[in-house]
Amino acid sequence: MVDKYLQYLKVIKKYSVDTINSYKCDIKEFIAFISVNYQDITNDDVRLYLSALYDRGLTKKTIARKLSSLRGYYNYLLKERIVKYNYFDEIKNPKYEKCLPTFFRIDEIDKILDTIDVTTVLGKRNYLIIEMLYSTGLRISELVNIKLSDINYDDLSIKVLGKRSKQRYVFYGSYCEKALSNYLDVRGMLNKYNSDYLFLNKMGGNITTRGVRKVFDKILVNSCIELKATVHTLRHTFATHLLNNGMDLMSVKELLGHESLNTTSIYTHVTDEHMMEVYYRTHPRN
Repeated sequence: MVDKYLQYLKVIKKYSVDTINSYKCDIKEFIAFISVNYQDITNDDVRLYLSALYDRGLTKKTIARKLSSLRGYYNYLLKERIVKYNYFDEIKNPKYEKCLPTFFRIDEIDKILDTIDVTTVLGKRNYLIIEMLYSTGLRISELVNIKLSDINYDDLSIKVLGKRSKQRYVFYGSYCEKALSNYLDVRGMLNKYNSDYLFLNKMGGNITTRGVRKVFDKILVNSCIELKATVHTLRHTFATHLLNNGMDLMSVKELLGHESLNTTSIYTHVTDEHMMEVYYRTHPRN
């Protein structure tokens, strides 16, 4: 029944591969833990499992994710009339502090880009990877799936297939346009298999998310920036810089491809802190 549910998440709910794998692991872990058939669980079984999660020292965020996975699974079983009650509905997710997203300053972005050796083919590609992530706010999974046919060179836009196969358009400016042109001039040296994917690895295949992470991590080390950051930090930086420079929250939401404005609203806390910092630094009475 688990496989049928995972297929439902893939086909109907349009969940990503990573999300489906997380659900799969969480559900199978619970089934292995309980001593009864998954259809015959009781409230005591659920609470005993919850207690075991806390005993393992897992973070509240991880526990909340596992409970959400199981709540969704048993809602599906309830809908299919395989179980008569979803005991996970009685369990509230633990409250946890939401960490404010970290982001780079503009001078740090410049420093990261200046670190890259653009005299090589891979250097031009890597420069475009960083510039495009910062200029568009793309997720890493969206970046690696860009095809040449997705790019509109006239209005500087890119068609993107985001989470749950939701299509949107992102835009890039003159800096990214120049980096894109420089890379396309030499991309043919990597394109051994006539690929339509924009970003190729040194073997000629399309670059993977893991490959982009390795590229970013190496560049970050070379830049000597001490901020603890990941590729996703560039997405946070994109949103924060737009809000700090006056873009409205709804427009940022659309560019990021968020389904809910609540998801985007976390960046307002960052920009509020930025405004306070500027106020105390610039007001003559402070």
